[in-house]
Amino acid sequence: MKKVVLRTLVPLFVASVGLSAADLAADAKAVGLLPLPKDQKGVDAILKENGVKASKFTKEKAELGKKLYFEPRLSKSGLISCNTCHNLGLGGTDGVAAAVGHKWTANPHHLNSPTVYNSVLNTTQFWDGRAGTLADQAKGPIEAEPEMATPAKLAVEKISSLPEYVSEFKKVYGKEGVTFDNIADAIANFERTLITPSRYDKFLAGDKKALSAKEQEGLKVFMDKGCIACHSGVNLGGSMQSFEVAGKYKFANLGDFKGDKNGMVKTPTLRNITETAPYFHNGAIWKLTDAIKEMGSVQLGIEITDKEAEQIETFLGSLTGTKPKIEYPMFPISTDATPKPMLD
Repeated sequence: MKKVVLRTLVPLFVASVGLSAADLAADAKAVGLLPLPKDQKGVDAILKENGVKASKFTKEKAELGKKLYFEPRLSKSGLISCNTCHNLGLGGTDGVAAAVGHKWTANPHHLNSPTVYNSVLNTTQFWDGRAGTLADQAKGPIEAEPEMATPAKLAVEKISSLPEYVSEFKKVYGKEGVTFDNIADAIANFERTLITPSRYDKFLAGDKKALSAKEQEGLKVFMDKGCIACHSGVNLGGSMQSFEVAGKYKFANLGDFKGDKNGMVKTPTLRNITETAPYFHNGAIWKLTDAIKEMGSVQLGIEITDKEAEQIETFLGSLTGTKPKIEYPMFPISTDATPKPMLD
């Protein structure tokens, strides 16, 4: 698993007041801000660069994975799907502070659901970085008791009880057919398609008019203040970074999450950030400008003024991307062999 250490806490004064749009875009790329890949070959290139190993992408895998992503029978209760906590109509999140799962159980660590959009471009998955791939990540919530509560064996039994799925798995995965690994792999292949290109990407690619003057000004402030120390790369985040570097997070005691064994926390992507409140690992802050100012204090050891926070927020709005059109799937009908839902 690739971990990226915080580069610097010194504000990077790369932009001047009179900087042209072309120069601003060039400076942004020079400090590590990159546009989204345009296709799956581009995704493969980024995965390779990040040291992330993934199975070969195919449209057939992704189509099967889409059904499984929305499939509530992968949960013990038959009510919860991947889309419950990573709702594609809500910015890829659930809009609550702590994820809610089986038996209406709130996440025991009070952890907020990260967005699934563009998640394939993260260098690691989960807040503590314990999974290196989307496929590994997909297994976790299915089996976790406070989430979908379905052991791997039961998940395979459920999917294997549905002839349409069995046939589709054989077409996609050959003799292996329905396995827990293949269920997770198919879901991961679907999630690979959830890329959201934005006006920001057009700006980095050379469209000088893609961002308004105020958005460009916000991008300058974003870079000048040093936000790019953690929020960099193609996903403006997604790597493991030290947390509470310069100060104490005011809501640190909400939940018991302290990062990985080294105190590192996965930096969330800033893409579509205006759609994914509440913020931070424990969902304690609901207003984006408040989150920006808190990060200045906690991570950079600086005060970000109300005006500067608003300028940065204006720029962050340009990261709201175009979502892929997803048609809700029709599922196979349960059979007599399909395990019954269990609410206990």
